[in-house]
Amino acid sequence: MLIPRPLGLVRGRGELVLDQATTLSAPEELAGVLAWLQGALRPATGLPLRETSRGTTASTTTSSRTTAPGTIALDLADRLGAEAFEVHVSASGATVLGGGPAGVFYGCQALLQSLPPSVYRRAPVPGRKWSIPACRISDEPRFAWRGLMLDVARHFMPKHDILRLIDLMAMHRLNTLHWHLTDDQGWRLEIRRHPRLTAVGAWRSESQVGAGRDAPGDGRPHGGFYTQDDVREIVAYAAQRFITIVPEIESPGHVQAALAAYPELGVTGQTLPVWTRWGVNSNILNAEESTVGFFTDVLDEVMELFPGRYIGIGGDECPKEQWRTDPRTRQRMAELGVDTEEELQAWFVGRLDRHLAAAGRRAFGWDEILEGDLAPTAAVASWRGTAGAVAAARRGHDVVVCPDDRVYLDYRQSELTDEPIPVSIALTVEDVYAFDPVPPELTPEQARHVLGGQANIWTEHADSPRGVDYLLFPRLCAAAEALWAPAERDFADFDRRLRHHLARLDALSVEYRHADGPLPWQQRPGVPGRPETRERRAAHIARLVAPISTL
Repeated sequence: MLIPRPLGLVRGRGELVLDQATTLSAPEELAGVLAWLQGALRPATGLPLRETSRGTTASTTTSSRTTAPGTIALDLADRLGAEAFEVHVSASGATVLGGGPAGVFYGCQALLQSLPPSVYRRAPVPGRKWSIPACRISDEPRFAWRGLMLDVARHFMPKHDILRLIDLMAMHRLNTLHWHLTDDQGWRLEIRRHPRLTAVGAWRSESQVGAGRDAPGDGRPHGGFYTQDDVREIVAYAAQRFITIVPEIESPGHVQAALAAYPELGVTGQTLPVWTRWGVNSNILNAEESTVGFFTDVLDEVMELFPGRYIGIGGDECPKEQWRTDPRTRQRMAELGVDTEEELQAWFVGRLDRHLAAAGRRAFGWDEILEGDLAPTAAVASWRGTAGAVAAARRGHDVVVCPDDRVYLDYRQSELTDEPIPVSIALTVEDVYAFDPVPPELTPEQARHVLGGQANIWTEHADSPRGVDYLLFPRLCAAAEALWAPAERDFADFDRRLRHHLARLDALSVEYRHADGPLPWQQRPGVPGRPETRERRAAHIARLVAPISTL
């Protein structure tokens, strides 16, 4: 009943019973994983699960030493890949092997799922027998990038909820959190060189309610941001669970929160509020050297906080009308020797790209960045279908595939009229489960540029962690298996395992969507959405990707 589905699972006879005498052991390199496993098992079981020294039993003394490992032994195996694992369980003990610490960690996640679902509760469960069926599990992931994009700019998510979401990602063996930290509606990251970004840009006067153009505001201020100490804590917490955080700082569009704080960054220089509406905003950055310098300053602090290889720079949905009609921008284009506004955006993105490359990092941007020249190290998030993935791979760029018609988890979940604020097309669990990041048009050589994929959730219409739960689960379970397991799929088998898995989510208080529709408190009656047909959505995306479809 594991999710994601393992490559190999052989049932044995008997079971391993956990009791007061059960011990754990691991080499020093796996001390962190062992501590995590103790922390995962102890609350519900109430068992001490004492650690033995490597190669000794819990009861050894100076005069009486043995070479027996713990009842549950963690170890490394050179023959396995870094994220691959094997789990061997018999009535006498269990061994979890991995090619690296991440592999052992994922093996521990599989071990945990082999226990009753109530093991996920955070206080002792009375009268429960804790046993693991005898088995042999072998597994490794198909893709190296198995991600979730979380937007906290539209609606801020407090730190403790970010940590909870990281735990849920780790449970499903996802390893990348793409963290969308800035947008028109809020700037969520403390930048010490430019403090007004959060002093001003982290707060808006109200929020739009509903998806229509005439949707009202709620009249309620909204905001919040993460201090640099918060970020260091979150990054370290994620790293303990083998999750890399990829921060995203939007540019040159989706920037009104920054313009509210520093009007001189904009084309007009006009003092603007943090935006209170949803959608694509016409206010964008100017192309002055000072503005480029401002954003490279920001990226320098971002790189200090986030040690991962990739840094997101946005690049999507940048309307060009202000550039087109502004005399100074036309003069600037002449100075730079660029002829079109598209080339000007490519110049701006390229400057940030080169700044990151000089620091040994890699720029990560939405597929609009393919409309200009990129450094060879830049990676692309293909969201408008898979056209961006095809164009990027053919040009030799690494790509993360996240098409909106497969894995945008803010989209409505059915055709039911009581879906809360129904947006765009309906994406069911089965639709998400069918996601394959590798476009069939790619040759095997080109397909090597597909790092993997991710599900994306934008939070315009998810104003609380409960709303995020409803949109993410159980569809994120399906996305996780699509990114981990082989390309061959059996939805009926997944659905059977998912029904068991929901008891784990219940134990963790995840407010997922039930198969028969939203519960009464998950509905939003009277708040309009913006549903679309698949045909209309496909035609819209085809128009958007026309500039890169011929690349």
